[in-house]
Amino acid sequence: MPPLPPLLGARRARTEPSGAPAQDDSGAFDAALDDAELRTARAALAQGRRQAARSLLVHTGDDWDRRGHRLTALARDPYAAAWASDWLTAEPGSADAAALLALALVHRALRGKEEPARAREACDTAAGLAPADPTPWLGRLLLARDLGPEREVRATFGELHRRHPEHHHAHHLLIARLAERPAGGRGAEVHEVYDVAELAAAEAPADSPLAVLPVVAYAERYRVLAATGLAPADPVASGHWSGPRARRILRTCFDWWLEWEHDEHPRRHIDLNHLAFALTCAGRPAEAAALFQRIGEHATPAPWSYAHPDPRAAFSAARARALGQ
Repeated sequence: MPPLPPLLGARRARTEPSGAPAQDDSGAFDAALDDAELRTARAALAQGRRQAARSLLVHTGDDWDRRGHRLTALARDPYAAAWASDWLTAEPGSADAAALLALALVHRALRGKEEPARAREACDTAAGLAPADPTPWLGRLLLARDLGPEREVRATFGELHRRHPEHHHAHHLLIARLAERPAGGRGAEVHEVYDVAELAAAEAPADSPLAVLPVVAYAERYRVLAATGLAPADPVASGHWSGPRARRILRTCFDWWLEWEHDEHPRRHIDLNHLAFALTCAGRPAEAAALFQRIGEHATPAPWSYAHPDPRAAFSAARARALGQ
């Protein structure tokens, strides 16, 4: 494959691709989603008390999706790097402290407040302390997705996939990056990102939330098309979800949700928001209404930011229309 062009450049940070953490600059979105234990630990950490976070990560164990979700949410705090450094000083060799420091430095690097090389080094250190843990590689993938060449994205995803083949966040990051590849003049529903997403969904176990990845791929591709002027800014008017492949994917993913929805998956609200967005854009309000009921207050920036500069307003308007409010 040819190398990825710098298609979106600085717009990536503003459009909040699906793999990005679920929080905008105003704080209107909570990266913790519905994880009450995580919110408690984060509040304690903000007061300089690390025991709750330490206990949280110990009890998370090798639930890799949950560990990644919790560490990335904790790491987004502006003071997380300082807290993690203090923790590591108090407990040298702590894999949890090292992982938190690594992800905190990654988020600082993505905000332009830290050298990417230092963040990568911290990820490598954390990976050395816990070789089976995919979370330090998640940090590397977050960096590569925005700042690295395609070969780094693919190599890092490979390391992460080897440790946890169904890693939810990693697949979203890969799909977000692949969606930025040009289509090469092919049909509207012909793009590598759709093929990769459908293959990952097909290869995952029947109950895996990766079943929703093809819907994510459609949203990410729309993000790129809208950002580059190749699709209307109004996703409903774009016709992006009206083709036969899109209709088949939406039907399959909604049916999967009806049968297999996992209330315990830490990132399920990201999938629910993607499904609700796609069904709204496809003109299927009754099905979207069921999803909005499940989402409740747990809106996420992606994919609503792809349609409107105020994702909270876009979510609220779509929800009100679907629920007849």
